[in-house]
Amino acid sequence: MLITGASAGIGAEFARRLASRGSDLVLVARRADRLDALASQLRAAHGVAVTTLPMDLALPGVGQRLRSGLGDAGVEVTAVVNNAGFANSGLFHTEDLADLQKEIALDVSSVVEISHAFLPSLRGQEGGFLANVASMAAYQAGPRMAVYGACKAFVLSFTEALWYEARDTDLRVLALSPGATETEFFDIVGDAADGGSRRMAASDVVRTALSALDRRNPPPSVIAGRSNRLAATLGRLVGRRRSVEVVGGMMTRAHAAA
Repeated sequence: MLITGASAGIGAEFARRLASRGSDLVLVARRADRLDALASQLRAAHGVAVTTLPMDLALPGVGQRLRSGLGDAGVEVTAVVNNAGFANSGLFHTEDLADLQKEIALDVSSVVEISHAFLPSLRGQEGGFLANVASMAAYQAGPRMAVYGACKAFVLSFTEALWYEARDTDLRVLALSPGATETEFFDIVGDAADGGSRRMAASDVVRTALSALDRRNPPPSVIAGRSNRLAATLGRLVGRRRSVEVVGGMMTRAHAAA
């Protein structure tokens, strides 16, 4: 099983939970030391094989490089978790364009490239799955995180379409949408990016995803957390204008208090 962004947070929790089920893993992220430390823990605790691949997933051609490298090493990928991602925070017109382009490359392009590289083989795997991590930000526009919300909306729509295309196969496809989660994400984007909302534990987010994937007929997407599911429902009821105003107000107040 291939997991991107596996050095910390939700990606590392996916690795722990899947290793506890006896799955061999391929862990991908930029920080080799963190990957190696996690791999050692998982091998010792669960006796699984763990391959680590330090790699910048924002670079073009990442899907083909991963597939070729793993194929040459004789590693068969039976499932993929596209978890790697990051966000920029601030008023769009004041942000650095290069940072925004890197955000799009990691949050969107790498998801498309990795999915495209491995889907042909995944579709023939019994019990295989593709899980792409979206976000609650996918369900409404996100003032002060405009590009991040748009990226995650893409991931949600893209993954739900792949779910439909895979319905005549054994492949399970799922978009996972966490809300604010206690991870290193906020070390980069800043604490105000949670909009003042309560943060979930990464273990609860992963439990939601695996519970959905374990169903006989998994849904195309799942939201982690009851309050987040309620917020998504309310957003549809109040309409897009009011939804943007509410989120924008939350983000403005959180940044003012930071």
